[in-house]
Amino acid sequence: MNCAGVDMDIPKKTPTFNLKAVSRETGVKPHTLRAWEQRYGLPQPKRTVSGHRLYSQYDIEIVKWLNARQEEGLAISRAVELWFELEQKGQDPLRMVSSSTADLTGTAETGSALSDLRQKWINGCLNFDEPAAERALGQAFAIYPIKMVCLEILQRGLANIGDLWHQNKATVQQEHFASAVAIQKLDALLAAAPLPSRSGRILVACPPYEEHTIPLQLISLLLRYQGWEVVFLRANVPLDRLETTVDVIRPNLIVMGAQQLYTAASLLEVSRLLEERNIPVGFGGLIFNMIPTLHQRIPGHFLGKNIEDAVTAVEQIMAFNLPPALARPPTEEYARALAAFRANLARIEADTWQMIHSENTPYEHIDATNTRVAQAIKAGLRLGDMDYLNNEIALERQLIMNYGVSLDWQYAYFKAYYRAAHKHLPLEGRPILEWLSRASEEGIIAAHAM
Repeated sequence: MNCAGVDMDIPKKTPTFNLKAVSRETGVKPHTLRAWEQRYGLPQPKRTVSGHRLYSQYDIEIVKWLNARQEEGLAISRAVELWFELEQKGQDPLRMVSSSTADLTGTAETGSALSDLRQKWINGCLNFDEPAAERALGQAFAIYPIKMVCLEILQRGLANIGDLWHQNKATVQQEHFASAVAIQKLDALLAAAPLPSRSGRILVACPPYEEHTIPLQLISLLLRYQGWEVVFLRANVPLDRLETTVDVIRPNLIVMGAQQLYTAASLLEVSRLLEERNIPVGFGGLIFNMIPTLHQRIPGHFLGKNIEDAVTAVEQIMAFNLPPALARPPTEEYARALAAFRANLARIEADTWQMIHSENTPYEHIDATNTRVAQAIKAGLRLGDMDYLNNEIALERQLIMNYGVSLDWQYAYFKAYYRAAHKHLPLEGRPILEWLSRASEEGIIAAHAM
């Protein structure tokens, strides 16, 4: 046989195999293969006259390639996105990723190039080695789409470093350095984003007191690359000047995010203000994932649990002018409890300090703990459910331990706080005292000390 001019490495594209044979060859179930075809356009089998699917050897290699990308940690949607991105660049995905993986890892071992690059970026940040982190990103951007690098390396890398910090395996300085490196890269990508090609303006900003900008920065970037005009105001946008800012920008939609309970309460105030002016608000953030029912307290559009969902939701809101969801307001009892707590907070904190200062704990720890507990209680009351504090207090206990403060001190602190609250809060403060008692019984706070 004369094979001159024929590339034997390219799988044959003649439709030969039925669905059952492909499933047996690849290990992917038939209903999954059908779903991939319908949702993502891969693979693309031919049809017989009677409508049955026929796959080529090339289709089988595509399925195996998609499987390999999933084993490396990619979602199927991102694996398909990578395939089409490589094809648009004139590259053969079946060859390109295989050779690139070997080049990037420096070995012939199987594994994820993307995961390896993410770990290199993390290691660079933990070692305060910005050039190393930049090299890892440079390699990633040379191979993968911008969206994939941002979500799989920057976002997941920062989440991994955050987990290390919460486990007391990384320092605050390392976490801040990684955030600064990520923000710098995202700023550069935002500056290089194409001009808007779609009508409508989106304002993206953090509510008052929220300092975590990176999730909203990622959303801004992805929306800009989708053609939207985005005005990004970054962290801690004050409520008192927001109306003037909105009058100048005149957005069709405002997108905000909250990562902590007390900033979700600030977001609630902003949403109420904008609701009165008939300006739609979309929102999300880590705290809404931790407390699944919390979004029901905020008037507006809940954008989902992750950044990709948020971008999709924003596009639907902008395209179809969807009506916002109504919110469940807090009860009058909670409003009275909030007023009573604010009026007596100084006395509660002073008595707590008097009871706890003899424990040989630096005043800074007592002061900081007082501040965070007060923020959490006020947020629970403003949002209408004191049980929202449970996750917040559990996280607070872990963070205090990271600073070398023992659980015994925490038990003593909450015992003192409960006594002070019981002494100074009038009858209107009952929801607070009931939560303190309930949290004690359930072991959320000082279970054996009250």
